[in-house]
Amino acid sequence: MISVSEWQKIGMGIMGFGIFFILFGILLYFDSVLLAFGNILFLCGLSFIIGLRRTFGFFFQWHKLKGTSFFLGGVIIVLMRWPLLGMALETYGFINLFRGFFPVAFGFLASNIPFLSSLFQRLQGTSSMV
Repeated sequence: MISVSEWQKIGMGIMGFGIFFILFGILLYFDSVLLAFGNILFLCGLSFIIGLRRTFGFFFQWHKLKGTSFFLGGVIIVLMRWPLLGMALETYGFINLFRGFFPVAFGFLASNIPFLSSLFQRLQGTSSMV
C-alpha cells in the first residue's frame, strides 16, 4: 500500500478545492475571481502533493516549456480578469503538458471500469488502417 503523508493529504484537499472553484467559475459564466482562486489553489495543491522541487522540475523541463508557458500565461491572464482567453490558453497548455499521461489514463480506465472497457474495445475494433 502506498503511504500518503499529511502534507500530501492537505495537498489533495487544496487541489480538490481548486478544481471545485475552477468548475464553479466556469459554471457561473467564467467568473474571473473564482477561476483565479481555483488556479491558485490548484497550483498550491500540486506543489503540496509532489513537492516544490518536483513541481518546478515538471513544469520547467525543456520539452514541456511550450505547454508550461501557455498554462502559466493563461493563469496570469485569468488573474488580469480576461477569463475566456485565459482558460483557452490554460486548456491548450494543460493538453500539451499532460499529453504523455492521457494514454496511460485511458488504458487504466479501459481495463478497470466495466462499461468503459467494453466501449473502448468496441471503438478499438471499428477503426482499421487498411
